[in-house]
Amino acid sequence: MSDDPDHDQDKDGRVRRGQETREARRAQIKEDALRVFSDKGYHATSVSDLVDAAGVARGTFYLYFDSKDAIFLELVDDLVAHLRSNIVGIDLRSSAASMEDQLRATLVRVLRTVESNQPLTRIIFREAVGLDAVVDARLAAFDDELYGYVARSLQVGVALGAVRPTDTATTAACVVGAVREIVYRWIVRGGLPLDVDRVVKGVVDHHLRGLLPRS
Repeated sequence: MSDDPDHDQDKDGRVRRGQETREARRAQIKEDALRVFSDKGYHATSVSDLVDAAGVARGTFYLYFDSKDAIFLELVDDLVAHLRSNIVGIDLRSSAASMEDQLRATLVRVLRTVESNQPLTRIIFREAVGLDAVVDARLAAFDDELYGYVARSLQVGVALGAVRPTDTATTAACVVGAVREIVYRWIVRGGLPLDVDRVVKGVVDHHLRGLLPRS
């Protein structure tokens, strides 16, 4: 380290600015790649397409990502991490919201995250399944986490008397399957505008109460 504090501070500042510049460049390349994947599809996209979209030299691209697969996997990881952050533990405190409200809130957060990441969601549904073992594993792990959360919520609800005795494993699978179909029908296929709160309320109400008139 230099004896000159000003020199050391200036060096630290240059290092920090350099790191920030690299992080910004990496983020921009990912953003451009997502746009290309969305426009052309994963299979039809080449590294040359990604390089051209980012406006960088091929060598610069490879400084950040080893391949097209690597940048796509990182995009998937970002989305899965965001989705996973929406699944919080079940709050059993007396002051906590009901199990139904907690379940509904979690599903709302998941659907809103998917809705705000429509390009990548469409790619995953249309092309990613079976595309790569690592991608499959990432998506399956999140699916299992969401299923586990719903199943535990139902089990707690049954134990507290808030949910009638039921086959919680089957009901949880139905709830997650319904959410997956909603994502496909409204977001991937581009159907009607998605009213997240209304849709989630319908899913939870249907699976907890069924269709028959209440006595």
